[in-house]
Amino acid sequence: MAKEIEQRLEKTALIPVLRARSAEEAHALVEAMVAGGVDVLEVTMTVPGAVEILKDLKKSYGDKILLGSGTVTTVAECEATIDAGAEFVVSPSLHLDVMTATQKAGKVSIPGALTPTEVITAWRAGAAYVKVFPCSALGGPSYLKALKAPFPDIRLIPTGGVTLTTAADFLHNGASALGVGTDLVNPTAIAKGTPETITETARRYLQVIAQARVPAAS
Repeated sequence: MAKEIEQRLEKTALIPVLRARSAEEAHALVEAMVAGGVDVLEVTMTVPGAVEILKDLKKSYGDKILLGSGTVTTVAECEATIDAGAEFVVSPSLHLDVMTATQKAGKVSIPGALTPTEVITAWRAGAAYVKVFPCSALGGPSYLKALKAPFPDIRLIPTGGVTLTTAADFLHNGASALGVGTDLVNPTAIAKGTPETITETARRYLQVIAQARVPAAS
């Protein structure tokens, strides 16, 4: 089960991080992203009614979207979001009890870390991936490259500072997937009545990812 989730995460390599001020805004953002080809989504616990939104999205989209929960820092949050349909659980920091609960449920654990010590601690505790957050604060792609030097086998997902401009650099420097915030999940576009800009941005992200994976000519 967990392996299938991992395969889908890496195939898409794009994890939009949903932060919204209401359920209505959340659903509008998701609809716009799905129209652009998005099939993986992280709903953060900072969204009002996050667990109910996860349930609604699961009901609306079924297996069309691989749902995850984000900003999860307690076992109670972890279990509630998994019950609501989350297949992967993301934290901004390292919580071994949340990791254990996620693994026990057969889901994919993606704890947050920043320093080399935190990264290796998370990996040895059984993380499927390690979210490097806030990656931009320590140099973005160059910091990811520095982490991959001693830890080539650890699968890293940078979050914080990932944009259309930096996405390819993150991938070329070892990112297994990209955690993307407001550069894609843009509430302002919904407020302005221009969801098509989100749809187009989603398409462009997927194009950047596809191009970054094309082997360089020898």
